[in-house]
Amino acid sequence: MAGFREYKVGTRIFALALGGSMCITLLFPASDMSKVSATDMALEKQLSAGRETGFNLDDPFLQGWNKPLGVELTVDPKTNQPMATAMTVYVYQKGTPFPSGILHPRVLGAGVQELSVEQGHIVDAKKDAGAVFAISKGVYNGQQVSYIDNLTATKGWTPDDVMHVAKDSDISEAGKGKTMFVREGCWWCHTLLPEQTQDWQVFGAPPMLGDFNGESPTAFGSDRKAPDLLHVGSRNSSREWMMMHFFNPRLVQPHSIMPRYDYLWGDKDASGQAIDFAKWRAEYDEYREGKRVNPPEVPSYASNSEIRGLIDFMLSLK
Repeated sequence: MAGFREYKVGTRIFALALGGSMCITLLFPASDMSKVSATDMALEKQLSAGRETGFNLDDPFLQGWNKPLGVELTVDPKTNQPMATAMTVYVYQKGTPFPSGILHPRVLGAGVQELSVEQGHIVDAKKDAGAVFAISKGVYNGQQVSYIDNLTATKGWTPDDVMHVAKDSDISEAGKGKTMFVREGCWWCHTLLPEQTQDWQVFGAPPMLGDFNGESPTAFGSDRKAPDLLHVGSRNSSREWMMMHFFNPRLVQPHSIMPRYDYLWGDKDASGQAIDFAKWRAEYDEYREGKRVNPPEVPSYASNSEIRGLIDFMLSLK
């Protein structure tokens, strides 16, 4: 009996220690995060990615379905007149789920929540009708604050209006691309979290607490085997380089251990021609063996390919 009593005491101490550590790990940070207002980065990330970029019922196979589109507007979609300055809007077509900041404004934090609700009218947005959002500036307690503006309510711009004036080159599928980033396991080797060490000099400043309000998942990564990508779009904005890197990383770094992602091109290139992967790889082997001077050209991707979204996501990380 004495031994059994010691077992019970030990079990209770273990449970207390485990429960305490979980409180420190989960509850205390959650309490801190609830007091922090969303930054511009947080607003951009959730508006471009949508409600969820991991496994969810809207996209159970992580195909990038039901994602918003980022659109660079240069003309007013209602009047078709040129705008004084271009602006980025986020188009949620009918049925596209809204991000947490729209569904639960409290996650936006003080100031951002009030302005988003009172001036941005985000609570008026309806999933069944779709909506167009942007990041606007307002004043809260004497301070300039960014907030989410429901342009469908404040300007009368509908998703159809915006898509009617948008050219394909104006559209970013970064939300779909983040789904590709998660699905393909990019965060097994890359992080989106520079450490507060020499990383600052190479990968840029680490994120702040308010940079994650409303984002799911954060895609921090857990083990860095390759460069951090949080600011990769600022370090390298070349779409052509990205194409080469994803099609075959050895084109830009001969000793890279990164796998090829050429299958994300799909079956056809931008001109609708079938991609002959076997021929390309045979020609690349000749180049690698010194039998030809230049590597084969990487096929241009089709506008509906998965690689387009992944590259758009990479270029959005600034």
